[in-house]
Amino acid sequence: MGSSELLRVGCAFLVLQLIPGTAGWGKDGHYATCKIAEEFLTEEASAAVKSLLPDYADGQLANVCSWPDEIRHSYRWRWTGPLHYIDVPDFVCNYNYCRDCHDPARHKDVCVTGAIYNYTRQLGSTYYDPSPEIKYNLTEALLFLSHFMGDVHQPLHVGFTGDEGGNTIIVRWYHRKANLHHVWDNMIIDSALKTFYASDLSNMIQAIQRNITDGSFNDVPSWGNCTLAELACPDPYASESINLACKFAYKNATPGTTLGDEYFLSRLPIVEKRLAQGGVRLAATLNRIFTPKSSIAQI
Repeated sequence: MGSSELLRVGCAFLVLQLIPGTAGWGKDGHYATCKIAEEFLTEEASAAVKSLLPDYADGQLANVCSWPDEIRHSYRWRWTGPLHYIDVPDFVCNYNYCRDCHDPARHKDVCVTGAIYNYTRQLGSTYYDPSPEIKYNLTEALLFLSHFMGDVHQPLHVGFTGDEGGNTIIVRWYHRKANLHHVWDNMIIDSALKTFYASDLSNMIQAIQRNITDGSFNDVPSWGNCTLAELACPDPYASESINLACKFAYKNATPGTTLGDEYFLSRLPIVEKRLAQGGVRLAATLNRIFTPKSSIAQI
């Protein structure tokens, strides 16, 4: 699988070799997204997912959700780099697929939303068809889809071109030097684990799951909906991310700024909600792929 079929209605269709890009949620963030998703899979979808997992996953999707980050810098997989993010024009706080979904060389459809459409299509068209025209590696498709669903919910994965989604904005996180993208990938979650969850990721995940089921988050039943009977609909998720990046990630985080309690405590609810939304929407997407429509229940 040295190249990827990237398709979106209304824009160009290309098969490409790609170059590296930015990273995604840290390992804990991806684990949390996929662990949350596992709780909302239908019986049929759960069985299908487990049938595609590699043996070393021990039957848990969450155990392998960071795989695309682990392999992306090896020679064979360098082409996947730009599939982890979207760069919008500087200071433009909105997203448009045909304008924004391209790699740095401006090859169309090469971005995280394009990848989600692609890998959803691979799973949906091949899993139940024993003789497709094109055979895909469905294990890889599942792992990429699951990972990229997490990435598109990290606000700075739909960030400005000029600062590479916050990667070139150097700040201090309390007493540590970091770039703004890394703060959102890892450091807000790390600080939350130490401050509120006794350094135990399972505690954080359980708290987020309770917020999903007890109504603490608004509009949970609508999170997983797709229009036009599509299996995946990542464009609204990307629009949410750039909106949140402008309102929260970039705000008061200019180069040289020290980010402390005020930034951390006001941004943590955003991070936790995005982890929740990523998990719910990943489950909804996998349920649409692997479950008969009559069997899908609302969260």
